[in-house]
Amino acid sequence: MKHLKIIFNALKGGLTGALLLLTMPVWAQQDSLRMDSVEISLLTCQPHDEIYSLYGHTAIRYHDLRKGGLDIAFNYGVFDFKKPLFGLRFVFGITDYELGAYPFRLFKQEYQRFGSMVTEQVLNLTDEEKAALQQALAINMQNENRIYRYNYFYNNCTTKARDIIEQCIQGKVVYEPREDYTPTYREMVHEMTRNNPWSAFGNDLLLGILADKKTDIRQQEFLPYNLMYDFDHAQIYLNGEYRPLVKERRIAVAGGVQMVKDGFPLSPMTCGIILAIVGVGIFLIEWTRKDICKIWDILLMVIAGVIGIILFMMLFSQHPTVNINLQFILLNPLPWFFLWKVIKGKKTRYWHITAILAVLFLTGSCFQNYAEGIWSLALCLLLQCILHLQKSKTKGQNSKK
Repeated sequence: MKHLKIIFNALKGGLTGALLLLTMPVWAQQDSLRMDSVEISLLTCQPHDEIYSLYGHTAIRYHDLRKGGLDIAFNYGVFDFKKPLFGLRFVFGITDYELGAYPFRLFKQEYQRFGSMVTEQVLNLTDEEKAALQQALAINMQNENRIYRYNYFYNNCTTKARDIIEQCIQGKVVYEPREDYTPTYREMVHEMTRNNPWSAFGNDLLLGILADKKTDIRQQEFLPYNLMYDFDHAQIYLNGEYRPLVKERRIAVAGGVQMVKDGFPLSPMTCGIILAIVGVGIFLIEWTRKDICKIWDILLMVIAGVIGIILFMMLFSQHPTVNINLQFILLNPLPWFFLWKVIKGKKTRYWHITAILAVLFLTGSCFQNYAEGIWSLALCLLLQCILHLQKSKTKGQNSKK
């Protein structure tokens, strides 16, 4: 988080002494009485209105209950918007996040400010497991280990917290199956962006066919709420015995009033409907007058070409779920190669090619969900293809006469 990055930088020096204590080998040999005073919890944070928080957040709390004991939030979601080309690097899947550690009271204040509820699940760990997790976090905090390559679905702040907790447990974490809940990545993204239609549109535009495959329980845990649910129902199995993974659940930060920013007043669907109405209206006028509006042709080609460049760039992204995107069949950089001829009113094969691509695009919809409103652009392009093909056919018949 942008704000947490600022906090982390400000407190980095002050926490050095505490973190050095965490890394001392003597901590791994502590007596059980000292570890009895330690609680380690999973923190699940409610989304708020900032774009980076639409899916919620996960962190780990290390709390020594003795007077003057450490109370630290470990957060794998620290990043800096000010880094050069941050947005571009994020899109291409080459974004580096890092583990931050700072007083829990500041973590708490952050979410109180946003009005977001934070749920705390106290883990049912043995003293040895607490010590192992303590040491693992300390190792992760070292300069050479703190930074990691972030991936939205497969290696994010939630999966990192889950993985480090699991690796420190003596035994196997057994999650309760959810056979009636097998959503795709796209469906889970839709659920989290239901109040942000343009964010959903952007995701659907970039996500490819792999985002429409059913997920298993572990893949679903990239979302904080899913991991929280699974922890609540998980058991630790060791030597023929089971024990609950979570021994207590409580509210660390009560939910408050959230400030919602006004977005663009029209949804992608509304814009798509308007585009379709305009496109059909222009088509009827063109068909009646036996003439083609060149300005409309150019506008459609520019829109399709701009989207096409974006989708073309995604072919080189390290995000595996964006590489195979069937929307690229119709929305690609092809219009830019023919645009000048259309502007000059010269004969071009663009509309013949686009007609074929439109049919393939339609077929692709059986395998991938397209972005809301994209169908309207496809319809407008197809209608223009029909006009141009009809015009070519008429010219051919006249020339034979």
